[in-house]
Amino acid sequence: MTRFRPGQRPMRALPVLEPRRRELETCVFCPKLCRTACPVSNADPRETVTPWGKMSLSWMVAQGDVPLERATAAPAWACTGCFACRELCAHRNPVTDVLLEARGALSGRGVAPEGARRALVGFGRHEARTRSAARALGAHPGLRESARDALLVGCAYLRGAKREAGHAIDAATTVTGGPVALVESCCGLPLRLGGDRLAFRGAAHTLARALARHERVVVVDAGCAQTLRQAYPAVGVPLAPRVELLVEIAARSLSRLTPGDAVGPPQRGPVRWHDPCQLGRGLGLYDPPRAVLGHLLGRPPDEFERRREQASCSGAGGLLPRTTPGVARAIADARIDEHARAGGGRLVTACAASLLSLRRQGRRAGVLVEDLVTWIARGARGRAA
Repeated sequence: MTRFRPGQRPMRALPVLEPRRRELETCVFCPKLCRTACPVSNADPRETVTPWGKMSLSWMVAQGDVPLERATAAPAWACTGCFACRELCAHRNPVTDVLLEARGALSGRGVAPEGARRALVGFGRHEARTRSAARALGAHPGLRESARDALLVGCAYLRGAKREAGHAIDAATTVTGGPVALVESCCGLPLRLGGDRLAFRGAAHTLARALARHERVVVVDAGCAQTLRQAYPAVGVPLAPRVELLVEIAARSLSRLTPGDAVGPPQRGPVRWHDPCQLGRGLGLYDPPRAVLGHLLGRPPDEFERRREQASCSGAGGLLPRTTPGVARAIADARIDEHARAGGGRLVTACAASLLSLRRQGRRAGVLVEDLVTWIARGARGRAA
C-alpha cells in the first residue's frame, strides 16, 4: 500500500503515475535550470512546453488540480524524447521516461492529441506498409532468410528512405561478413510514443518471437535499437539474440571499408556530423559514428558547436511531427541554419527520422543531407571493386 507524507495528496485522477511522484515533483519544485535545453520550448517559447511545464502539468492532471482534457494532456506530447534536459539536470531526472508514462495514462483516458491518436489507430496500416516495403527489397543478393544475423533497418528507412534502406543491406553484409535476414516487422515504437503500452508490449512479443531463431539482430536505426535494448526489457519482453547497431559493427570493421575519394565524389568541403539523440544521449554512442565517418572521409568530420552530450535535436522524434508539425519543422530549420553558420557543406546523420526531417528542410537551403549508412555502403562497394 502506498504511504503518503503528511499533507501529501494521492494522485486520484491518474493513480498510475503515483510511482513517478518523486520524478514529477523534482521538476515541479525546480527553478527550471534545464529550460534552455529543450528544442520544443526553444522553437515554441511557451512556459507549458518547457520540461518544467510538461512535468508540472502532468503532475497537476494526475493530482486532479486541472481538468483531464486534451488541452491539459497535449504538453506530454510536446517532447521529442531527446534527453537533453536530463543532461543539464543536477538530478539526472528522467523526464522523457516519465512523460512517456504520462502519455500512456492520458491516452488510456481518451485525451491524447489528434496526431497521436491517428498514429495509434493507423498502426495496422503502418505495419502492413512496412512489410510491403521490406518485401520489395527481397531480391537483394545479400538477403538470406536462414542467416544467423537478422537486419532491422527501421520503418522510416524502409518507407521514406528506400535508397538508404538498400544501402543498409549492402553495408550490413560487408561489415558482418555474410548474408542477413531482413526483418519485415515494426518494432512497435509508434505505439509506445502514442501512449498504448499494452499494444506496444504485444508488438514487442511478436517481434521477439520472430527474432528468436537468430543469433544477433543488427539494427540500423538508433530509435529502433534503443527500443529493443531498453524499452523491451522495461515492459518485460527479453530478446534471445544480442542487439548491435550497424555503426558499432562498422567501427570494429574499418578494414572492410575503403576510405577516401576512391568510393565516390571528391570529399572536398565541410562534411558535418549530426549526433542523433537516440544514438548519442539515448545509447551513449558518440565515438563509433565519428570513427566510421572519419575513416571513410579520410579526416575527422566537421562538428556543430553543440555536440555529443550537448548536441541539438533535429525535432523529428517523439511523434512531434505528427502532433505539432510546425514546431518540428522549426527545430529542423534551426539545425540547418546552425549548419550554415558553421560553414555549410554536407550534413551526415544516422537516424531515419532526422535524415528525412533535415533533408526536407535542407532542400530549401541547398544543403545536401546524407545518412552514414550511405557512406558505409560506398566503402563496401569500394572494397568489392
